[in-house]
Amino acid sequence: MEKLIRIQRLTLFGSVAIMLAKAVAYFITSSNAIFSDVLESGVNVVAGGLALYSIILASKPKDENHPYGHGKIQFISASVEGALILVAGILIIGKAIYQLLFPQELSNIDLGIYLTGGAGLLNFIMAVILIRQGKQSQSMIMEADGKHLLSDALSTVGMIIGLTVVALTGLIWIDNLIALSFGVMISYTGINILKKSIPGIMDEADNNLLDEIILTLEESRNQAWIDLHNLRVIKYGNVLHLDCHVTLPWYYTNRQSHVELEKIEMLIREKYGTQAEMFIHTDPCSALSCSICQLSECKVREKEFEKSLEWNASNALKNSQHHL
Repeated sequence: MEKLIRIQRLTLFGSVAIMLAKAVAYFITSSNAIFSDVLESGVNVVAGGLALYSIILASKPKDENHPYGHGKIQFISASVEGALILVAGILIIGKAIYQLLFPQELSNIDLGIYLTGGAGLLNFIMAVILIRQGKQSQSMIMEADGKHLLSDALSTVGMIIGLTVVALTGLIWIDNLIALSFGVMISYTGINILKKSIPGIMDEADNNLLDEIILTLEESRNQAWIDLHNLRVIKYGNVLHLDCHVTLPWYYTNRQSHVELEKIEMLIREKYGTQAEMFIHTDPCSALSCSICQLSECKVREKEFEKSLEWNASNALKNSQHHL
């Protein structure tokens, strides 16, 4: 975690330097396209500060006031970043439309291109580092920050091409058209970040993750694990919380049941690491369970085994024991 904090801190300093370079470029050129880049870089600085705070807070261990840890701050931070990006996009669109109607002369375009080009290259390098580290550490906010920086770097490339055309042709309206298109693109980026972060705040089920966990349990299924139901999963960054009910033979002692639950926990931790936290409730089997019970050594079976019930999202999420 210290490595992630160090990387995010350096990225924040880099974002400040990039914003200042672009601001200088705007003041010497009066380019509306560069202004849109400055505004987005300002959002990058705020977002980088939020990301740094979120990573530091998320790294703290759970306590009495936060029994599930502090990982949810990453969703909140990403939501704020998405909202800021959306606001910046709307402001850029508004200014671009205004200056299409009331054009402003540009100056020193070549120097502005050099400054924004250097800033864009630094943005790209930081974006690649953040995205790679975010995926490796399963840090949503770091990956989102990296993707935002990457979109900023790519938009800078388009802006430089447009400014080059302006410098060669003298058509000022192209500058405002570029700013308008960047505003739309930035707004779209903000909306996408909000779409991904708000479900996390609302603890919306991650269907892909649920399917993956159920498949892991199904593939390593023990005969004593008669049924799986009432499965719930929440994931904050690299911390996984899993709740479920497992039906075991009614005559198992506490020690035997505990051994089976440890096997399940081992499977999940091997797949998702030691940050997986599980609360598993055991249910005793009943006569209705016999038809799906594969335990061949059972001596108290009341019905013959008919067929195994394959676990999937449609049955594992239901809060009731299954039978044929």
